[in-house]
Amino acid sequence: MPSKLPPKLADFHVHLFPDKMFDAIWKHFVTDYGWDVIHKMYYRECIDYLHQHDIELIVYSNYAHKPGVAKWLNEWNNKVIEQYENVYCFAAYHPADDDALEMAADLLQNPKILGFKLQLLVQCFYPDDERLFPMYEMVQEHNKRILFHTGTGPLGNPFVGAKPFVRLMERYPALPANVAHMGGLEYARFLEIVDAYPNLVLDTSFSFMPGISFDQGPEALAQREDRVVYGSDFPNLIFPREAEIDNLLSMDLPESFYRRVFWENAARLIGTNHCRDDGEDGS
Repeated sequence: MPSKLPPKLADFHVHLFPDKMFDAIWKHFVTDYGWDVIHKMYYRECIDYLHQHDIELIVYSNYAHKPGVAKWLNEWNNKVIEQYENVYCFAAYHPADDDALEMAADLLQNPKILGFKLQLLVQCFYPDDERLFPMYEMVQEHNKRILFHTGTGPLGNPFVGAKPFVRLMERYPALPANVAHMGGLEYARFLEIVDAYPNLVLDTSFSFMPGISFDQGPEALAQREDRVVYGSDFPNLIFPREAEIDNLLSMDLPESFYRRVFWENAARLIGTNHCRDDGEDGS
């Protein structure tokens, strides 16, 4: 039986860091979570590997785990996206940096910077921290997005979960944002939130892996096929990258779901002519 996957795929949740930061993160995963990452690849290897596995569009992110990190990390991001075609970035941001807004204004001029990543579990501030409000308004003005890690998986703290995220959305109901990991582990609640706010999108990353799986059933996905994008979490995985794709295919959803989730929705959010099918671009 032929695959329902489109011939070209987009991965909207990849992690790329400078090599030494990857080493520190992988060590942290073992120490804090007992996770041994199986795809220990540095950023060049990651990009090459994904392109070799039919991922044409790569959207990666990284985050400033403390003040003073975002500036040099974003200097690195600018070099990466300049070097590679079809690679886009959610840049780093920390509201405690004195130059945060100036840096953000400059980054948002770059068409390959899609917005900013906020990793609330690690960065330990609320999504509705008032220091973030000017940045959110700037993102909306530039038609960019925020990528939020705001769910309670793999563990929680006071800054994550549906409750603080809803406070933010009540203040900025039109905020364009991606919610990582399907909002896990509060899957049902985040489906309700996405239904209530039209500019929110969920990504699949780490939510369709063995034992860590979305629990709302295939119908809930099919009903929201235009509000979900595929993301792998690559390379920070404790299962083979293909496991998530295989589990999604095993749900036997309509072909339109796979076409939209693995390609069209991502291309639309990026806002490029990549959204045209092979047969429509003259090639």
